[in-house]
Amino acid sequence: MLIMEVCQCIMAEFLRLDKYSIGVGDRFAHEAVAQLTACALAEKQGLKVIPVWNKSNREHVIIGSEPATTRQAADAAVAALGWRNAYFVDADHIGIATVDRFIPHADFFTIDVADWIGKSADNKAVGQFTKRHSELVGKIEIANIPEPFVTDQKAVETIAGKYMAAVQEAAGVYRHVAAKKGAAKFVTEISMDETDSGQRPPELLVILALIADEGIPIQTIAPKFSGRFNKGVDYCGDVAQLEKEFCDDLAVVAHAIRQYRLPDTLKLSVHSGSDKFSIYEPMRRGIRKFDAGLHLKTAGTTWLEEITGLAEAGGSGLDLAKEIYRQALEHVNELCVPYAAVIEIDRNLLPSAAEVAKWTSEQFVSALRHDPENPAFNPNLRQLLHVGYKIAAGMGATYLKALEEHREAVARNVTVNLYERHIAPLFVDVP
Repeated sequence: MLIMEVCQCIMAEFLRLDKYSIGVGDRFAHEAVAQLTACALAEKQGLKVIPVWNKSNREHVIIGSEPATTRQAADAAVAALGWRNAYFVDADHIGIATVDRFIPHADFFTIDVADWIGKSADNKAVGQFTKRHSELVGKIEIANIPEPFVTDQKAVETIAGKYMAAVQEAAGVYRHVAAKKGAAKFVTEISMDETDSGQRPPELLVILALIADEGIPIQTIAPKFSGRFNKGVDYCGDVAQLEKEFCDDLAVVAHAIRQYRLPDTLKLSVHSGSDKFSIYEPMRRGIRKFDAGLHLKTAGTTWLEEITGLAEAGGSGLDLAKEIYRQALEHVNELCVPYAAVIEIDRNLLPSAAEVAKWTSEQFVSALRHDPENPAFNPNLRQLLHVGYKIAAGMGATYLKALEEHREAVARNVTVNLYERHIAPLFVDVP
């Protein structure tokens, strides 16, 4: 009882996250106003969707930027539009080695513990956990899941042993941030999605019990779902299976909130969620059924809309988009290796640089814009450009100047993409 009392005391202090939120990556910190405009459009429909500007340490290193620039861009956009709702800046996919540079500027911390999954845990601690949580052994009835989970002590010990080190690592990072920033000044997310095997709903329940024992006031959790969540393109997998898995996870989260007194704001976070058009309606049904919240990370979609806007503008904008593609094609191996787990590019279907050099604005935009009904859409080209932001970063002021010169076209594409293709299909008209 003492452990749980201490944990609940810790959980009493945390910055609350609203029901619906959307992670908006902004590689070059130039689209915050356009992104926030999409959230403002939702507000006009009576819907509050909270923007969370997310940027990882890897992205900062590649771009050559600092976390302060993400905060500055977000604050400036909020001031420009007179946004009166909450907003956050996310230290995305951080660990203990990378978190310190974000602490002064972020108020949302996505703690990535994927590398710790499966690391050996103390057998005594695993045994104590299983003894403490006898409710996890046997038949577990969970509301809105037709068949109960059936476990035994060995199964629970196996799951706890697999994830205990990861949760302990998350706890260490959380406490480090809380000590330096104050526990009531940030939102905590735990990410387990960048790993080879996903977490089934029974595993998620044990993970949440482990998190509760550590006293982490988690508000979003990002499990790895079945199927592939490739960058910038649609979901690849069994949609019906995904819907069942998603709904079962929603049920587990609701159960864990009650069982372990986790924050009532706890919700699922879907990473690489941009452009997953085929699963938006299933997810929409799920959050309606459970009256549940959702955090969707759209990450690099905004960068792709910048390129789309440049190409659509024509002239020097189109020329620059073509040059970025040419260099991306030339450095395809270097660009793709860090993202190998989340892209699938058939290089035989990538157009040559010489072919693209002859394209009109319409041809380039048709190949890049994610419109599955357009026969000219090329998901291979789109994925390559998704990971090709390093090319634009290398152009420095040339690229940033182009964004300003073609501001109208770029901003329009960013706003329309975020609102019409992401926010509206998922959230508009949900309770």
